[in-house]
This record gives sequence, structure tokens and C-alpha cells, in this order.
Amino acid sequence: MPDIARLDAVKMAEGFRAGTLSPVEVATDILARIDRFEPDINAFTHVGHKEALKAAGAAEARYRAGTALGPLDGVPVTIKDNLAVAGWPNRRGSAISDPSPAKEDCPVAEKLRAAGCVILGKTTMPEYGWKGTSDSPLSGKTLNPWDLSKTTGGSSAGAVAAAALNLGTIHIGTDGAGSIRIPAGFTGVFGIKPTYGHVPAYPVSTMGFLAHLGPLTRTVRDAALAMNIIGRPDPRDMTASLPVEDYLDGLEDGVKGLRIAYSPKLGLDVEVHPDIARLVRAAVETFAQLGAEIIEADPDFADPIAPLMTLWAGGAALALKGISASERVKMDPGLVAVAEMGEGISAASYVDALLYQRNALAARMAAFHARYDLLLSPTLPLPAFEAGRLTPAHGRYGEDWTRWTPFTYPFNLTQQPAASIPCGLTAEGLPAGLQIVGAFGADRLVLRAARAFEAVSALPRLSTPRRLGRNEADYVSNTVQ
Repeated sequence: MPDIARLDAVKMAEGFRAGTLSPVEVATDILARIDRFEPDINAFTHVGHKEALKAAGAAEARYRAGTALGPLDGVPVTIKDNLAVAGWPNRRGSAISDPSPAKEDCPVAEKLRAAGCVILGKTTMPEYGWKGTSDSPLSGKTLNPWDLSKTTGGSSAGAVAAAALNLGTIHIGTDGAGSIRIPAGFTGVFGIKPTYGHVPAYPVSTMGFLAHLGPLTRTVRDAALAMNIIGRPDPRDMTASLPVEDYLDGLEDGVKGLRIAYSPKLGLDVEVHPDIARLVRAAVETFAQLGAEIIEADPDFADPIAPLMTLWAGGAALALKGISASERVKMDPGLVAVAEMGEGISAASYVDALLYQRNALAARMAAFHARYDLLLSPTLPLPAFEAGRLTPAHGRYGEDWTRWTPFTYPFNLTQQPAASIPCGLTAEGLPAGLQIVGAFGADRLVLRAARAFEAVSALPRLSTPRRLGRNEADYVSNTVQ
């Protein structure tokens, strides 16, 4: 039997079809590894052993009968704990949330289940996904498998910890200001925030048009396969109305002839860690070697933190509406503070940020992409830092987590597709991420560029969690074919 811990969804499904691997074998192996590693990484709020094995058994029976449901039948997946899975709690990282089981699947869970995917469990997040780090009052700290003293980043914290160790092959996250790309950058996995409207949400996030749903995976092909399942409209989400696409179409077409902008800092006043800058620049050179025309160019916008925080604080205020003062003391103080800020925002200010400021930024980026097919930048200006902190200990960012995420949130405001792909390890042994941004609707081009880079790059992989300075042999570097 192949080493399940090293298989992606594509290879698993090939084994299922050939009869050399079974969904039950895969589910049993992964559930055992979750039980083994969970005390170290703390990535799950719920693991459905019984339900997962039952679903895997049903998939195995379909393969034997020649009635498999499609290319992801029997493939193991996880879902972030702000997305409802029928029969399991939907806690959203909050200790005061309702622990009773959800009565229905959210659209993404419903589509994955209909495709035959085996849902393993629900993954951790900070409370209501309000910040870019990995701790919550409900589950405590989720830790980075590359160094168990570090944060995974957030808010899709448990999803990336599971992805880094291949505890399931597809992990559904959400991204309102970078919450897929931030943790992907910190943990060396691939994550894409699709164009807003490609993946339906229900209930709609209180962050409104900022919040995107997307996959976190070890490989680009797995992400494309996932998008083929989840990137379909649902009547419960009136905003998910974009045309259905085949995300595998053109995935192997490469980047030759593309005109790609490279922006080391997005034109912002940001200090980028020298190792991150070096690794990203080397990744950009790879694109040039693959035949793309690379032009160093910054997008023409000022830091859009003001409209972001207006919408973010307004959404937090809505999320906490009706929660009493006595209950708020049990919540993350930072979330409560942001919600209270949002309670003071006028309707006119909110609409100005939602419509006029956001649209002005989107128009600038549309003009930028009229000149450039793609934009490359660092995903983050720094590697992962100490778990449990909102910002690094050196104090350069104060207590404002958005100050160390300036490259991600602009593209939530514009609703463009943006992905993070690993591009190497720092001298300290921590992952760095390259961000690939496309024009609105150009999701397949983003995936195609990511796949071109992946195909020629030795991407580091973990087999077990580690602490820096120990067990360095517990990860391998391999080129994904």
C-alpha cells in the first residue's frame, strides 16, 4: 500500500479507481494520525471518527460497484468551524457559542458531501475569525507544525495545520482580510481566495463582501479539483452568481508570454524580512525562467486600511449584536474592542467604505491588470512568530495585527482572486509564501501560474510536527509532479 501520508487527492483517487487503495484505509490512516498529532497542534474543534468511516465505507462500496460519484469520491476533507456541517457544532471559535449540532450543511459542505468526499472534522479558528493569528477562547492555541512554538496564522488556523501534515487533502477555509493566505504563508501550504461570488456562503458572513471561501491544500491540482466542486451557485447565497468554470482547464499551460508585475512591497512603507524578500525574488526569477515577462511595478494605491477597518469593525459589531456585557467578558478582548469601535461607525461612513472607497480601489486594480496579467508579491513581510501573540515580540507593529498583513487585505476589498504558494524556507527553517494576484474573475490564470511554479520547485513537506532545532530530518523536500 502506498504511503498515505504523502498522497494528494489526485493520487488517492487514482488508487481508489485502480483498486490499489481504499477510502476506508485512507480514512483510518488519517484519523489515526489526527489522534497522534492533535495533542501537539490543536487543529480540530471536532473530529467525526464514526461519521468519516461510515462515509468512507459508502465510497468504497461505490468504487466496487463502478458507481463512483466523481473525481473526489472518498477523498478526505476538513471544514473550518464557521461553516455549518449538519450534525456537528458550529462554534466559530467562541466559548459562548451554541454547542448544539447544526441542522443543515452549508453550501460548501453540501457540495463536498454530494461529491462523495469524506468529511473528517471541523478545524479551529480565532473567535469569529476576527484576527490573523491562531488562538481562541474556545480551543486555545493552534500551533504551527513547522515549529510548535509558533502561530499558524489565521483565521483558517486549524485548516493549515492539518494541511501541512496532510491530515486530509482538502481543507476549506475563509478569507476576509487574508485568512486563507496568511496561514498558508506561515505554514508552507497552498491556499487560494477565489474571486468573490465563485463559492457560495450561507449564512453570509457579517464581514459581507470581504469574506471569501476557498481551499487550502498541499498541491495546486487539489485546489483546482476542490474549486470544481465548491465553485457552483447555491440559491441560499444571492451573491454567488458567477459562471461555473472548469478550474482544471488550462492548468498545465504554463506562464510563457504572460506579462507579470512584481511588487516587493506593493508600494507601501513596509519592512520585509530579508529572507522573505530573498525567497520571493528567487521565485519571481523562476517565473522569468519559465518564459513570463517580469516587470517590477507597484500598484497605484495607498494603504487601504481605513476602509478595511470600517467594514471589519462594522461586521464585528453586527456579529456581537445582542451579546450582553456579562457574556462579552468571556470573549476575546480584542474582538470586543473592534466590535465596540464598529458600534460607533455611522451608516454613511460604512456605505462610503463599502461602495465608494472599495470601488475606487477596484477600479485602480482593474486599470493595473489592463497592463499586467498577474501581480506577484510576498504573501507576508515576515515568517511565523510566537503563538499566543497578536503581533511579534519585537514590538514594531504595536498591538495591531493588520500592520503585519498589509499585502493580503487590499484584495479582499477588490474581491480579486489571490493565492499563496510556498517558495522556500527561511534560514530559521520557517516557510515563506509568494502571493499571486489576478484580475477579477481570473481564477484559472492564478491557478495556472501557481501550478507552473509548483511543477519546477522543490516544495518543503512535513511528516511530523517539530520544534526548531530538533527533528530537522522529519520533513522532506520534493518536487510535485
